[in-house]
Amino acid sequence: MNAINRNENNALARAVLEIDVANHPGVMSHVVGLFSRRAYNVEGILCLPVGDGKASRIWLLLIEDQRLPQMIRQVEKLEDVAAVRRHHAGHAVFKQLESFFKP
Repeated sequence: MNAINRNENNALARAVLEIDVANHPGVMSHVVGLFSRRAYNVEGILCLPVGDGKASRIWLLLIEDQRLPQMIRQVEKLEDVAAVRRHHAGHAVFKQLESFFKP
């Protein structure tokens, strides 16, 4: 069983990965497929083109566990991935979206 981090309120700790990728069909499938093949649950996905549209940025909301550093290294090895940045779950991209879904 994998160790899962919990925050001070005993809730599951989450992380946000910000991934810069080449913008062409199948890239998101490759990135998310990497997590899927390893039974790593992705709780939220947001993907938007940036700049002139030749690149996209993918944000993934994940539950942190001991496998996350290894998952980041594997994502960085994907051909179409330019950069990966890790943020705390309080990252603005998902915080702003939460307001749309709260009753």
